[in-house]
Amino acid sequence: MGPMIRAASLRGFAPLVRELGGEPDELCRRFGIEPAALESDDALVPITEHDLMLDAAALELGCPDLGLRLASWQDITILGPLAVAIEASSTVWEALACASRFMFIHSPALSVGLEPDPRGVPGVLALTYRKDLRESTYSPQGIELGLGLMHRIAVSILGERYGLRSVDVSHAPLSPVGRYVEHFGVEDVRFGTDVAAMRAMSAVLDETFEGANAAIHTRAVAHLTSRHVDPRTTVGTQVRLAVADLLGSAPASLSTIARLLQTHPRTLQRHLAKEGTTFDAVVDSVRREAAHRYLTTTDLPMTQISSLLGFGEQSTLTRAVRRWEGRSPRAVRRDARA
Repeated sequence: MGPMIRAASLRGFAPLVRELGGEPDELCRRFGIEPAALESDDALVPITEHDLMLDAAALELGCPDLGLRLASWQDITILGPLAVAIEASSTVWEALACASRFMFIHSPALSVGLEPDPRGVPGVLALTYRKDLRESTYSPQGIELGLGLMHRIAVSILGERYGLRSVDVSHAPLSPVGRYVEHFGVEDVRFGTDVAAMRAMSAVLDETFEGANAAIHTRAVAHLTSRHVDPRTTVGTQVRLAVADLLGSAPASLSTIARLLQTHPRTLQRHLAKEGTTFDAVVDSVRREAAHRYLTTTDLPMTQISSLLGFGEQSTLTRAVRRWEGRSPRAVRRDARA
């Protein structure tokens, strides 16, 4: 199974869709998400289906700014226990470090971080928002939801001290540019950038929080550490990502992956066994999820998909998809379009 995301990310989805004349339960079922998940912040849903549903709803309901609208229904509390640690932080720097460290609790496919200003302006930094495209397909609405929510959280905590200078959106505008200016409150919004980010003066990192409480922050971080294991640290996840990097370009053999991870093949197999899996199972899982993404979200020909998955022949793809999905690749694509 691919990476998940807490259903809190869909807070406000049902009333927003109804407001637009749609049926949220029907959309959920179509994308394999239990409608009951909309009522539970802590439920987990597949992030790929979550994002595909947002993109489909925006298109079908004629709402190109759906991601930004959904962000307006949400606040920092969708992050659950992570929100407590962030709000109790002493400075913006400490809060961002905490968010970056524990974002995997919300979804292991998402990450936030501080990076040098992509425009090279001294004294400016970029707060970036990324999705791991090795594990899940790109989603314009999902990216706009994440950016829009980060902005709302920053404003709620810092107010005018936030000092946002500009916003970088990593795709073409989905709505009139004025809609982005309205949501973020800045005139400088650029599109098609290398990464989605909000640019601010680096001095903001030293800004303090009114709700800072060192004791609560320490206890909250200890709770997060004891209750949650970062899946990125498991051997299985490291193998998954290494296989995904090589898929279609080089043979993802046990010896090759072990060499990349700087370990012996037998040692790698032992670690995977302790985690209840095998190397072949991990490779099969990566191929299955990649095949599903290619078949349901692209128009790539079957021969190209076979090559991207590291299959020598299209017939191998056909047999694999029948084993995974119980139907042919063309049927999977046809049903997704329907």
